[in-house]
Amino acid sequence: MNSLILKTVATPVLYLIVSFSVYVFFRGHNNPGGGFIAGLLTAGAFVLQYLSFDSKTVKSNFSLNWKKLIPVGLILALGSGLGGMILGYPFLSHSFGCFYLPLIGELELATAIIFDLGVYFVVLGTALTIISVIGGKD
Repeated sequence: MNSLILKTVATPVLYLIVSFSVYVFFRGHNNPGGGFIAGLLTAGAFVLQYLSFDSKTVKSNFSLNWKKLIPVGLILALGSGLGGMILGYPFLSHSFGCFYLPLIGELELATAIIFDLGVYFVVLGTALTIISVIGGKD
């Protein structure tokens, strides 16, 4: 596809969707959202890049090996589950605390965010690996 309008809009939309993905990622602990939906949103933003530009341009702009995100995500998710077992709690037991960040204010963070980050990496890595394989440029 060689659309000038799509090429012009694709990059700002990428940053907009990724920003919304970050919001959904952090919102997901007590509300709907989290790592899975945020990973799908980010993957969708990169699919838009693949549709707008050729795969060589996308790979040169974002030189990340998507396949490496999958094992990193699995290790993070598994590690967050095993962390509770090390302390004598059941698998995937999590704890939380409130922290004050200067520009953001008071923020409640849970160790479940590590699990969500792992899910995010697995979903993003899997989706973009599939898309790059379908596109013919592995």
